[in-house]
Amino acid sequence: MKNLKFILPAALLALASCSQNTRPSENAGVNTDSTVTAAADQTVEKGLFAKMTIKDTIKVGDPILLKFSVYNNADSTQQFCKWHTPFEPLISKYLDIKDENGIEVDYKGAMAKRVMPPPASSYTKLNAKDSLSAEADLLKGYAISKPAKYTVTYNSQNMSGLIVKDSVSFVYIK
Repeated sequence: MKNLKFILPAALLALASCSQNTRPSENAGVNTDSTVTAAADQTVEKGLFAKMTIKDTIKVGDPILLKFSVYNNADSTQQFCKWHTPFEPLISKYLDIKDENGIEVDYKGAMAKRVMPPPASSYTKLNAKDSLSAEADLLKGYAISKPAKYTVTYNSQNMSGLIVKDSVSFVYIK
């Protein structure tokens, strides 16, 4: 129990290290009021946010390609941590995938251990009013095998600093 007072602050520090407010930026000293710091359920008007898209119907055996697009609505260059996003190889479980019965699909990919805080090379810059997209084949990291309707939810906004408000769904058919 005594160790809890040391473990809890360390865990909070690790989770906060990639947040919008703690990341180094070339725009130091620039007013960053437009940076996204709102909760995921609030409307994102300025700053970085991401959207996921996927085909509605996918045949068994075909790749399950998830497109992950990041948008910068701010008036200045912003950056995000690419860890736990499709902007790096699938080496962490940054998505929750559930079938129509609410049963979670097992993650079968690698789980990378990270040094904290993330080094400068782990950030991707995005110019004002610009966007950037990446794709991930979900079959490479998740045990999706049976035909069903699946819902994909992004679970790593605390690491990447990206807000993804909506989940996406697809039907996996024979």
